[in-house]
Amino acid sequence: MLAILFGGGIALLISLLGTRVAIQLFTKWGYGQEIRDDGPTTHHTKRGTPTMGGVAIILATVLGYFAAKLLTLDAPTASGLLLIFLFVGMGLVGFLDDFIKISKQRSLGLRSKAKMIGQTLVALVFGALALSPWLEDENGRTPASEKVSFLREIEWLDLWWPLAILLIWLFVTGFSNAVNLTDGLDGLAAGASVMVFGAYTLVNIWQNNQFCQDDPSPTCYNVRDPLDLAIIGAAITGACFGFLWWNASPARIFMGDTGSLSLGGALAGFAILTRTELLLVILGGLFVLITASVMVQVGWFKATKRFTGTGKRLFRMAPLQHHFELLGWEQVTIVIRFWIITGLFVATGLGVFYAEWVSRL
Repeated sequence: MLAILFGGGIALLISLLGTRVAIQLFTKWGYGQEIRDDGPTTHHTKRGTPTMGGVAIILATVLGYFAAKLLTLDAPTASGLLLIFLFVGMGLVGFLDDFIKISKQRSLGLRSKAKMIGQTLVALVFGALALSPWLEDENGRTPASEKVSFLREIEWLDLWWPLAILLIWLFVTGFSNAVNLTDGLDGLAAGASVMVFGAYTLVNIWQNNQFCQDDPSPTCYNVRDPLDLAIIGAAITGACFGFLWWNASPARIFMGDTGSLSLGGALAGFAILTRTELLLVILGGLFVLITASVMVQVGWFKATKRFTGTGKRLFRMAPLQHHFELLGWEQVTIVIRFWIITGLFVATGLGVFYAEWVSRL
């Protein structure tokens, strides 16, 4: 348990201090954010604010995790290394996207197909390794499972290996893009991530305390390396907390796609490795709502254009946070209220998780 405190605390300090350094360097190098011309006009004042702050989050998390392992003289586990790979890999895709925006001085970076190819490659490598029998522990547990899971594995939903890989791909690409869509207002994605990753840290601590050592039973969890996952969860939580100091309104730096894609990928990784895939839909409910708003907006526009000849919109603008901006809400008000919604989703998810365990006693 000491490693969890080390990981979270070290990542918090590195992120808090490192983000300040990143602001200075990125400002000096001219790594400023380009703003969409079709977005809310209030965002135009943010043009030139340093971006790619996700680099600080990633470095703080990785250094925090490995420092915690070094201080406790404990070797990294297969699950931990896989999650770090997914986290950093998705961050690299986002970094390329951000760098192209900066170098080309435009609001669009990688083409959508190129970005999806990068996300897909990282997701498929992660999925193949997580399900690989080469990474089984002494009890035959692989980091991921071919069974669909909610609060634990659903025994009768045992997927064929290619379908399991497809499900992993869907979660990784889906949630990485969901956090990316949420990252539109100062502090919104970072603050929401603090709560959701904090929740997964608690889930992993609980799974470690109720770990199935040899023979699985209804009241224990057949999850590989839950303690190591808790260390990474604490490290990401701490890193996001430190970053939020500089990203809160008025933001002095943005996380960019470097941060949002890495955080979204890590969320999916936690859900997959903890056997709580469908629980993420509740814990990450804000990300799901914001993504759904984009899908509904596009679907409704195309449907009305096809049948009436004139496309209509349900929201003034998607994602959802921009709809409220155009209604006249202050950005800070939207962010705080969306944080409250995230807190309600997280409380509900943790309550469901704990209630299921209690019901099995």
